[in-house]
Amino acid sequence: MKKIIVAEDNKLILETINHKLQKDGYDVIKVLNGKDCLEYLQDNDVDLLITDLYMPFVNGHEVINTVRNEWNKNTPILVLSADGAEDTVLKAFELGADDYVVKPFSLSELTIRIRKLLST
Repeated sequence: MKKIIVAEDNKLILETINHKLQKDGYDVIKVLNGKDCLEYLQDNDVDLLITDLYMPFVNGHEVINTVRNEWNKNTPILVLSADGAEDTVLKAFELGADDYVVKPFSLSELTIRIRKLLST
């Protein structure tokens, strides 16, 4: 069973994603901020990291930078953010994100993107 960590401070979005991913057969770890995400990832490996950008304590850009550039992990990273501004999207990719989805999003599209990231 593939393990996915989801870092999202909006509880409704987090639970919606969790429900869909569990229904699709994934093991989901839910965290409400980037700090908890990094604490989990420090000692555990996952098959995919899904992160919001604007969260308390540690933001998504910092999460991406830590995982990709400080820890040199190759874990696929999918960003979910309401901020679709080009400079924000480019910064996420420059730091090492593999995909970027702008909120609001379709759960069907999210599922396809997740399957694609997990198959590479």
